[in-house]
Amino acid sequence: MENQSQSAPEIIGGAPLYRRPEPLNPKDHGNLGLLRHEVAYAFAAGQHFVPLLITEFGPAACSYPIIFAGEDRAPIAVMGLKPGENVFAPEAINRGEAYNPAYLRRYPFIVASSSDPTNTAAVVCIDRDSDIVGENSAQPFFENGQFTPYAEQCVTFCQSYENERMMTIGALARMKELDLFEFRTVSFTPTDATGQPLPPVEVASFHAISMEKLNALPVETYIQLRDQGIVTAIMAHWISQSQWDRVVARAMRRDEAAAAANIGPDSAELARKAPAKKSK
Repeated sequence: MENQSQSAPEIIGGAPLYRRPEPLNPKDHGNLGLLRHEVAYAFAAGQHFVPLLITEFGPAACSYPIIFAGEDRAPIAVMGLKPGENVFAPEAINRGEAYNPAYLRRYPFIVASSSDPTNTAAVVCIDRDSDIVGENSAQPFFENGQFTPYAEQCVTFCQSYENERMMTIGALARMKELDLFEFRTVSFTPTDATGQPLPPVEVASFHAISMEKLNALPVETYIQLRDQGIVTAIMAHWISQSQWDRVVARAMRRDEAAAAANIGPDSAELARKAPAKKSK
């Protein structure tokens, strides 16, 4: 991967969290490094969803619902119920109570394509507007114009991430080709002051893998998906749907705490929510 100065690198696909990616190079970033913050992963506190690699479905399914979003059916971990609120980061991640997605572990680094159409090499970039990037760092990116061992490790991680991202894209393309996706919704049932149930409220709508469609595939096709590890990932996706209750419960507790402290929006109704219903 390249680290020379480039102009206008192109980030392939959406890149939540990243505000100003710049090709990492000693001329522009020679005095920069990773800053130590009192609370790790605080930068993710406002990100209610985080992209996932297909190789992460297994461990991520123990913490979050895994859904597919957009035309590309991009897999994401649901880490909050509303934009701007992550009910797992940073606290639960830092305490080891929830899986830490590779997307967060990679930040503030990212891989982009060169703006030069004749150059097909990937470009390692840094989010220059990141709060965890700055001068006088204990973990500098460069020393004497060369990557430090820390930066080398980060670049290696970016390379591995990019390889697995391409694997994920290939697996998603195959699932789309086989038309395995279906549209689902998840809802919860709030209660009134007397404990009586109120009309269900939708939590999320998203794309998921249809069990019916998967089971209807020809045996030969199913075996191919199994051998490619896609069936295992799909099963983890199905298992992950049980985590909706966990997300709702954490959101409830956060809203209750905010209401009690009188520092957040009125959440009296949210404090009386019942666990999320099964997706439809």
